[in-house]
Amino acid sequence: MPEGDTVYRTARRLRDALEGRVLTHSDFRVPAFATVDLAGERVDSVASRGKHLLIRVGGVSIHSHLKMEGSWEVYPVGARWRHPAFQARVVLSTVDVVAVGFQLGTLEVVPREREESVVGYLGPDLLGPDWDADEAVRRLAEHPEQPIAVSLLDQRNLAGLGNAYANEVCFVRGMLPTRPTKDADLRATVALAHRMIVANRDRAQRVTTGSTRRGEAAWVYGREGKPCLRCGTLIERSELGRTELEQRVIYFCPHCQT
Repeated sequence: MPEGDTVYRTARRLRDALEGRVLTHSDFRVPAFATVDLAGERVDSVASRGKHLLIRVGGVSIHSHLKMEGSWEVYPVGARWRHPAFQARVVLSTVDVVAVGFQLGTLEVVPREREESVVGYLGPDLLGPDWDADEAVRRLAEHPEQPIAVSLLDQRNLAGLGNAYANEVCFVRGMLPTRPTKDADLRATVALAHRMIVANRDRAQRVTTGSTRRGEAAWVYGREGKPCLRCGTLIERSELGRTELEQRVIYFCPHCQT
């Protein structure tokens, strides 16, 4: 699933393409919003909130979430799309470019004054201008018995981390993803998560180790059965969560993490 840094870059790309420009055409290919017509309206702003995107046009906000397979792409008018048209959920056109949202997990159009109804539950945004580390620590501390990886992934605590970052943060901090939140140094953990995602927000390739060499960009995430880059112990993979819907894949070094 795309994480906060991916969504941040997506928002920037859409901002560069659309902000301040008037839409010549809009096409919402979901039944609930199929009759919405934003042609003639100006795109005022594009913003990311954690893993969510908000495109503010006229009096409404187009709210989307990429989920597992979604993406936003920008093309010159008349250019061939890289994905089949049936995967498009929304098309926004100006005189110069076409922005297409493919396979979006969430797509809805809400009045601007109701934006908080769709993103207001989120915790502090790690890549937002109003990032608040103290508030993130406070929210995490409210779940003392919960595994730290689950707490980090809960967007109500802090917004933007997905499986990759949660696993990498746990490794660098030397703690198993299953460690109770109360036993983690929350202030240090939050500070590390912030540094890590900020360092990657402008990179096409996510790197948490400092090495861009093949197979060395991550400490543990996606490296099941491979030797730990620090101690050589084989990385293990497991699942965490009480129900199937809540289950998260975790990766860890049984030697470096306790």
